[in-house]
Amino acid sequence: MPLYETVLIARNDVSQQQVEAIADGIATYLEAESGSVKKREYWGLRTLAYRIKKNRKGHYMLLGLDASSAAIKEIERQLSLNEDVLRVLTLRVDEIDEAPSVILSRKGDERERGFRGPKPAGRFESGRGTRRNFDDREEFRARNEREEQQRANATAGAEAE
Repeated sequence: MPLYETVLIARNDVSQQQVEAIADGIATYLEAESGSVKKREYWGLRTLAYRIKKNRKGHYMLLGLDASSAAIKEIERQLSLNEDVLRVLTLRVDEIDEAPSVILSRKGDERERGFRGPKPAGRFESGRGTRRNFDDREEFRARNEREEQQRANATAGAEAE
């Protein structure tokens, strides 16, 4: 049988268990039609690129399916009738990769990033009244202090002679 990958987006006000129940319903239908779910990944509650049916976020679920084209059409029809499902995308693929998808592996990379160093002084400030001159920046203050120290040393050396 052909292989398919289906990504569905459910409304943000449903729970993860309800999204899993939708996937369970698909799995039971496929088992009755002699198909199977090869891969199942819950990607979590994510922000949508644009509003869909007045929703700004949605629960994403990826399913790797082994089923006939008639069964896939019926699954898409059932999902389009479900009020909790915002969007469905089904693609035919040559093989279903058993490794975690790019979305899940990228989530792990974001958590490992950690501390990236201090912010540069005098930058990234908000507000109207916080405008700074170039002299207020740390590097200019340090240079001015060093010049004042050198002048003080020079005048003290001249007085000593």
